Amino acid sequence: MSLPAILAVLVLLSPFSFAVADDDDTRSAYDVIQDFNFPMGILPKGVTGYDLDRSTGKWAAYFDGSCSFALEGSYQLKYKSTITGTISENRLKDLTGVSVKVLFLWLNIVEVSRSGDDLDFSVGIASASFPIDNFYECPQCGCGLNCSPAPPQVRKIKMKKSLVSSI
Repeated sequence: MSLPAILAVLVLLSPFSFAVADDDDTRSAYDVIQDFNFPMGILPKGVTGYDLDRSTGKWAAYFDGSCSFALEGSYQLKYKSTITGTISENRLKDLTGVSVKVLFLWLNIVEVSRSGDDLDFSVGIASASFPIDNFYECPQCGCGLNCSPAPPQVRKIKMKKSLVSSI
């Protein structure tokens, strides 16, 4: 192929590559996690941006500041201003920046995986499973899922009966 032909092909393909990049830039972090089969509700409202290296799965989501809220009055969650991990189909591993309060200890959630209609959350030594329908709605920083000005309605977070520990 001649040099002018190669240049013509590159010129013709360059708008296409910009369109792909622009499409990725217009998508939200919530859209991206759904590409990997996760519900958008594993992230609270307020994500201001994200980075994703599709070749390695390295992923980061950004908030204006830290975010904390309680669910069902028994689970307290904290998200740092930057959370990172490696994302692939049905698995988010090496997670940093998300913690859950268990009794009086704050434990880092290090992995989230999807198995059918359940999400498994691991803190390293133990994990808990929850039905995916708990995560169709994004919680809000400060108030979780009870943010309306009307009298609060208790929304139960269903948990699978099994708790797995690697101890």
